[in-house]
Amino acid sequence: MEYRAQRLLSVLPSASAGVSQTARTLKAEGHDVIDLGLGEPDFATPGHIIEAAHTAALAGQTRYPPTDGTAALKTAIAAKFQRDNAIDYDPAEIIVSNGAKQVIFNALMATAEPSQKVLLCAPFFDSYENIALVQGLTPVVIPCSPDNGFRLTAELLRDYLTPDVRWLFLNSPSNPGGVVYTRSELESIAAELLGHPQVLILSDEIYEKILFDDSEALSLASVCPGLKDRILTVNGVSKAYAMTGWRIGYGGGPRELIAAMTTVQSQISSGACSIAQAAAVEALNGPQDCVAHFCDVFRRRRDLVVERIAGIDKLHLSAPGGAFYALMGCANLHGAVTPQGEVIRSETDFVQHLLQHYKVAAVPGTAYGAASFFRISTATSDDILTDALDRLAQCVAELG
Repeated sequence: MEYRAQRLLSVLPSASAGVSQTARTLKAEGHDVIDLGLGEPDFATPGHIIEAAHTAALAGQTRYPPTDGTAALKTAIAAKFQRDNAIDYDPAEIIVSNGAKQVIFNALMATAEPSQKVLLCAPFFDSYENIALVQGLTPVVIPCSPDNGFRLTAELLRDYLTPDVRWLFLNSPSNPGGVVYTRSELESIAAELLGHPQVLILSDEIYEKILFDDSEALSLASVCPGLKDRILTVNGVSKAYAMTGWRIGYGGGPRELIAAMTTVQSQISSGACSIAQAAAVEALNGPQDCVAHFCDVFRRRRDLVVERIAGIDKLHLSAPGGAFYALMGCANLHGAVTPQGEVIRSETDFVQHLLQHYKVAAVPGTAYGAASFFRISTATSDDILTDALDRLAQCVAELG
């Protein structure tokens, strides 16, 4: 019996989750594996946030919450958008979901018809493509050149803005490339979009707090107010506050869009966990020292990785401007021969060899629309990163 619907035939599981599951399996078998696949801060959730959840549970906040989020959390999110992003969103223009992925899923389900197009700037977060595919939409990949820092430009975008495009996805800072767009770059892209009123824009800003080298966190809806009624600003508490397991993402956008997304969510999951929402209120309203500390640590790890990769022949890495990933070019390894006599023909071959023989888990760039690259997460300790980089250097050095 066939259990999969036709719409699932082209949908893949999360690439990073799959790599990490393989790493966990190898660890369970007794192997000394370093998992650099999953993008998850290695810090504990700050104590004051956990205490807020405990207090909420004791106070009886354990019943069904409103589908679109509690009043307290939506008020905190509105204040955060104003304080950090200079965007005015009324609570009715905000939705809280079970992670940022659900915000994105809701948005596409609520607004796009089958066969309409979703524009993705490669390299892109792999779930963008698969969320579009599972809904019968057509993801269209815009190849952004590494020579231009993997940035979308207005000139590049122009050729893809056809009448059947429904959404454009932008991500800054980006996963997996760490791209951070400047104000002038966003303004140029926005100017191109003004003449295409059918196109909605998803601005994924989940890594906004993890910025390096004096980069500025810019929200598209603030930089380009003329597009605000077509922008969905997506964020969450997972990355900035080390709250990945709490599953709280949120979006801000036009009232009618949020209402439609809420209808979708009401039939999928209802509201997000009430206790996790209370924790998120404290994360947004409480002390922010932890956020700055986390960013400082991520910056140090970024610098460590950039310095070490510069000393590994045939690998290339441009310093990421934000987030906690390193997207490395390995095209110069194509055609190399492993000590076991196998030929490296792609980045997938290389990361499989790296995992099998050197026990370091990385994600092949094909998952992100970036062939000949692979991604590692730098969200782990300096000692573990150093060990992983030593193994990576040895792996490359032993190729023939």
